[in-house]
Amino acid sequence: MPRQAPRIRDAVPEDTADLLLLWDSASGIANGSIREPEEAERALASLAADPDERMVLALVDDRIVGAMHVSRAPLWPLVQECAVHTSFLMVSPEHRRHGVGHALMEAAVSWAEEKDIAQITAITDGTRENNRFLARLGLATFANVRHSSTVALRKKLSSELGRVAGGGNRHLVEVLAHRRSVRRRQSAS
Repeated sequence: MPRQAPRIRDAVPEDTADLLLLWDSASGIANGSIREPEEAERALASLAADPDERMVLALVDDRIVGAMHVSRAPLWPLVQECAVHTSFLMVSPEHRRHGVGHALMEAAVSWAEEKDIAQITAITDGTRENNRFLARLGLATFANVRHSSTVALRKKLSSELGRVAGGGNRHLVEVLAHRRSVRRRQSAS
């Protein structure tokens, strides 16, 4: 029996619970970064209202088996030409290699054509499987994306600044850190 082609549609806030389940199964990362389902529901509502962003879903038998975030923005900061940026491509493990990823990328290409956009980017989770999938589709490496929490980066920058300055500006670094801390406390109250 031939495989059923996935049906593609935009996500709506009512899809939140199913998307969180897909995220858990497809990413291998628990949704610990999503503190409340209500937060995810508000994020989906915001996406649905933004003409420059979409969360595209792939459904098989009315079940969400894949999803991808798609946005329209400049290719890089010093040009006005827009690109369609894809990210967070997720496919449930049991539906991989069944055309779901292709269908989601096809939706991104169709949206780009509809908006008369000539460039598409894809941000991946860095897994070999996802990188190979996108390479087979002809997407070349354009940039690397790295991630850190603000607190961790601030700590590293402060220690690096002290090291680079030879310790001579350590007092200045401490004064600036104290001022930031005071401002944060004042704005929180």
